[in-house]
Order: sequence, then C-alpha cells, then structure tokens
Amino acid sequence: MRRLLITLGTGAAALLLAACGSSGSNGSSGGTAKGAGSAGSAVTVAAKQVDGVGKVLVDSSGNALYSPDQETNGMILCTDSCTTIWKPLTATGTPTAGSGVAALSVVDRPDGSKQVAADGKPLYTFVQDKAGQVTGNGASDQFGGQSFTWHAVLANGSGASAPAATTPATSGGYGGY
Repeated sequence: MRRLLITLGTGAAALLLAACGSSGSNGSSGGTAKGAGSAGSAVTVAAKQVDGVGKVLVDSSGNALYSPDQETNGMILCTDSCTTIWKPLTATGTPTAGSGVAALSVVDRPDGSKQVAADGKPLYTFVQDKAGQVTGNGASDQFGGQSFTWHAVLANGSGASAPAATTPATSGGYGGY
C-alpha cells in the first residue's frame, strides 16, 4: 500500500512539475527532435563531457540521455506513468548524431510514436535534470509492476557506472525523486 501511495504521489508531483515548467513547446526533452530532413535541421544527439561521469549523450537542449537496463534491442517497457518521470526522446525524421556519437536508430513506441535509440537502447531524459546535469544515473524505480535501473548513456553506447554516493536505496524504489 505504501509503495502505491508513493507511486501515485510521485506521478502527481511529476505531472505538476511538467505542467508548471511547460513552455507550451514540444522540445526534445520528451518532445520531437528535429530529423535530418526537417527545415532548420539540428543535431538530435550530441556528446558532452560531464565531470565524474564521462562523455554523455545529450539531446539538443543539453539534457543527459538515459536508458534503463531492462530495455534492450528496441524493446519499450517505460510507458504511461513512467514517461512522466523519464521523457522519451522522439523524432519525426531520421535522427542525426553529433561528432563522436555512434549511429542512432529509431524504435517504435507502443503509442505509435518514434523514439531515438543508441545501440538499440531507447533514449530518455530525466525530469529532474537541467542541461549539463546527470542526476538520474543509477536510479532504480518501478512503474506498472516493471522495475527499472537507469544509466546515463555514454558516447560509446555503454551505460555510465553509478557513483556509490548517488546510487539510490532499494527500499523506497524511487531513488529520492
């Protein structure tokens, strides 16, 4: 029962944060990334050095990109309430990789949208991050009965190691967010 209340409270807080922080645009933090064929084409995913983490993949707004251990080979498990915390990086065209970023691909989400993936790993931003931050690395949570462990994706396609000081406790299941 307590976990359900935490889940509901976290989801409601995320919705409030999203509503308050929304500028009405559909930016790449969970919005639509510009593809190579769109007017004013921009890099969809770039690599940025982040102290203590390494060269991390970031979206066009500079937000770190994450992928859960449980999603491999284009399999999407983060849906519904999960996407209020972890925003899928979606694309309307072919995603473009910046210098030092391995080839990108697109996977189909259950809702029919297209999500950008690196090395088969679907990419997400974390709602508590700001550009240049990596605060969700090593986070563990659960949505709809599915457990997730999240890692910032490095430019080489691997997941960043979670520093011991920020590895979330498993008792609450939400890593403090």
